[in-house]
Amino acid sequence: MASTVPSIERAARGVTSAPVLDFLRRPKRLLIGGKWVTAKSGKTFETINPANEEVLALVPEGDKADVDEAVKTARKAYEYGKWPTINPHQRAKYLLTIADLIEKHVDELAILETLNNGMAISLARGFTLMAADTFRYYAGWATKIYGETNPSDPSMFNYTLREPVGVCGQIIPWNGPIAMLAWKIAPALACGNVSILKPAEQTPLTALRIGELIMEADLPEGVVNIVTGYGETAGAAIASHPDIDKVAFTGSTEVGKLILQASSGNLKRVSLELGGKSPNIVFPDADLEDAVPTSLMGFCMLSGQVCCAGTRVFVQSDFHDRFVDHLTHYASKVKAGDPLDASTMVGPLVSKEQFNRVNGYIGTGKNEGAKTAIGGQVRTGKGFFVDPTIFTDVKNSMKIAREEIFGPVAAVIPFKDENDAVFQGNDTTYGLAAAVWTRDVSRAFRVARAIKAGTVWVNCYNNIDPISPFGGYKQSGIGRELGKHSLDLYTQIKSVYVKL
Repeated sequence: MASTVPSIERAARGVTSAPVLDFLRRPKRLLIGGKWVTAKSGKTFETINPANEEVLALVPEGDKADVDEAVKTARKAYEYGKWPTINPHQRAKYLLTIADLIEKHVDELAILETLNNGMAISLARGFTLMAADTFRYYAGWATKIYGETNPSDPSMFNYTLREPVGVCGQIIPWNGPIAMLAWKIAPALACGNVSILKPAEQTPLTALRIGELIMEADLPEGVVNIVTGYGETAGAAIASHPDIDKVAFTGSTEVGKLILQASSGNLKRVSLELGGKSPNIVFPDADLEDAVPTSLMGFCMLSGQVCCAGTRVFVQSDFHDRFVDHLTHYASKVKAGDPLDASTMVGPLVSKEQFNRVNGYIGTGKNEGAKTAIGGQVRTGKGFFVDPTIFTDVKNSMKIAREEIFGPVAAVIPFKDENDAVFQGNDTTYGLAAAVWTRDVSRAFRVARAIKAGTVWVNCYNNIDPISPFGGYKQSGIGRELGKHSLDLYTQIKSVYVKL
């Protein structure tokens, strides 16, 4: 049992929003079967504000017993409840109601997200609005999940049905909790599935608040369940549970591999959105006024804690020094600071563990012989802040260019020509995203086709829309979220033959 009693006044210093403070003061519970319940063990754990290291709330430490209860409830809702066979128009209305409630509470949810995650408040607000858009997008799909009529002999009528998969375990990360919740729950519900969501132990608060909004939307009991807890216990129980039909996970490649192994017991469906070491390729004809600040935010957005962050910045050799000068100049204007300040671009990292990890990689980069053009100093004082750090004299074989750092750290790497840029860009075990900066349209198309990544941005970065699929090549994942292709993750096809 956690012993620290949260001091809301200290943890949420500067927050005047009554709904936020009221939520923080309320006891936290698990959502199982339409009811808020304590963890069976009675245990709780602390969730903190990474900007000041104060405890925001005590959260139930759900484990295998709670997952078992959630699965039992979800199975009952799926097999005997009305959700899978409800009129699709009604299902769409439920999703639209959730979207409206999220949008209505956008300011409250954004503050909660910033308090718990550390992301800049402007980004938290954008992610919250994206979550509302995602629910609206999938509300439209609820009435458009078609089967097919197949050509057949006149004596036979052959058709297909797209049916829901069943009980879905959904494990989301700490780096974008609200957005990732929507990416998981919205398509699952649109297709008629039921969900058991496990938010990251570092950032459970907005998931619990959205759980309250889902209750307000009056979904049938057991359709959405939320179990907070640790990955090693609650998450592992979801991945291996024999009565869960599908698992969706966003997080590290290492944990994704463990989930894939754990799922083999009942051969449950698995979709994984994993890590990345994305190449951001800049040619000499790039528009510097756009490419430089956008590239900076490509590795600094959310303090670099983004799977698709453009942390390997490839610049053509004869343009390298000029670009680095400009990039360093822009970075010098960006300091990690109070994430609730509307002018802040970079907030703290999510945890002490992440703070130590990122600073460890910065030390490794220096030991490997890379030079820091800016940043690289360990900050002291309260909060897990790391200033933007840019390495030069980097080879693509160095550890800081091979491994995912998950902080506001970039390695600038020179390349000779287009072929070399593609070769080095693809020389990684990851393949989540990439970017190309050039005014040459033909070159842009060639490089976009040649790069092995699930998303390629041309003269932009980090553009994401629920309409377009998102996912990775190689060890960056399995399957695609968002867009119509995500329906394949949450439906299964049945062929029916009728003899006439």
